[in-house]
Amino acid sequence: MMARGLMIAAPRSGGGKTTLTLAIMAALRARGVEVGGAKTGPDYIDPAFHEAATGRPGLNLDSWTMAPALLDTIMTQARQAAGMVVVEASMGLFDGLDTPDGARGAPSDIAARFDLPVILVLDVSGQGQSAAATALGFARLDPTVRVAGVILNRVGSERHRTMATRAITAIGLPVLGAFMRNPDLCMPERHLGLVQAREHDGLAGLLAQLAAQAERDLDLDALLALADGGRYTPPASRAIALPPPGQRIAVANDAAFSFVYAHMLMGWRDMGAEISFFSPLADEGPDDTCDACWLPGGYPELHAARLSAATRFHARLRHFAQTRPVHGECGGFMTLGASLTDRDGHTHAMVGLLDHETSFARRRMNLGYRAARLRHGCALGTVGTHLRGHEFHYATITNPGTDLPLADLRDGNGEDRGMAGGMRGNVSGTFFHVLARHG
Repeated sequence: MMARGLMIAAPRSGGGKTTLTLAIMAALRARGVEVGGAKTGPDYIDPAFHEAATGRPGLNLDSWTMAPALLDTIMTQARQAAGMVVVEASMGLFDGLDTPDGARGAPSDIAARFDLPVILVLDVSGQGQSAAATALGFARLDPTVRVAGVILNRVGSERHRTMATRAITAIGLPVLGAFMRNPDLCMPERHLGLVQAREHDGLAGLLAQLAAQAERDLDLDALLALADGGRYTPPASRAIALPPPGQRIAVANDAAFSFVYAHMLMGWRDMGAEISFFSPLADEGPDDTCDACWLPGGYPELHAARLSAATRFHARLRHFAQTRPVHGECGGFMTLGASLTDRDGHTHAMVGLLDHETSFARRRMNLGYRAARLRHGCALGTVGTHLRGHEFHYATITNPGTDLPLADLRDGNGEDRGMAGGMRGNVSGTFFHVLARHG
């Protein structure tokens, strides 16, 4: 039986999508529904919460970085053995690049491609009947996007809920329930978004609380009735985001290195590669039976002293890099460099396989889509390979060093971002997070 699906979206960021999405996922799972989860756009934090709520890998769907065949493959993976797929939208429902149509990176692209019913989460704090105007505008803006219902969030009182509900139902949209204002349900955040799921000590209790509240305050039966199979055709063959860099790949995985996309690992496994996880924070290095090593992004700046003292990790990674490819993304790139200065201004020696120096004390946000063309062959591909992904970091390079630049970058609008990253011998790294090969 084809899994049903829906999208949880909102007019803007910060309106409570993630909390409502987790509540719905946890409540459906508590009912015995097999739930698959996905997040639109490049986001490595929310999918980890989806995984905690559903017990299944949290995936990503992005219309700008991913070709149609890859989108269809990832949707197939989300639907496998699931009775319901819940897709959480990023930003506002229609927010993305200006062009091209259908591939702007907007959540609406995904909703339209798969004909997913959209449940609009409306933060009604500070308004009453006016919420209906917002709902009506979103429902009518794009005829290819089905806004099927509304959930009210941050409701101040029963009277407040009644006012907004009556106004919205009068325009023909069902209101599927309401969450009252509750500061106890706020998710802890840090500079890149929510605190990671693996660091949230009370996550199991929070999910149980959210499930109970969703069961009490939302009409889950009506929500299930609105969800349907949409427009979906499984691909004839599975597409992969990026060829595996080896047959057996060592992947750093702990609180400092957790920003790895599930669709990437699933694609490598589909190609027959094996994944061997190790923890630099536990002073582990890549297994010597592996033939490639991948250091994902994460929060090395929060653990710089411990990483600097992990001498066994340093030694084993240096030994590994003498004969096999090593690649670092963002936090991994910072760790491969000569030093990392934390936010308190303390400088810590890093592995030194590349010779750039980075600092979190001198903060500057870098955020956005990136298209890359490789200047050198490395774990990401051969010379000239085109890739798409994103940057999201506050760290700055205080000393670029003397390594060869790895890639030429452009942003999502095609504007030149110059040369980026570093390459020395078998070692490569960049702040750029890869989501997929392009072309």
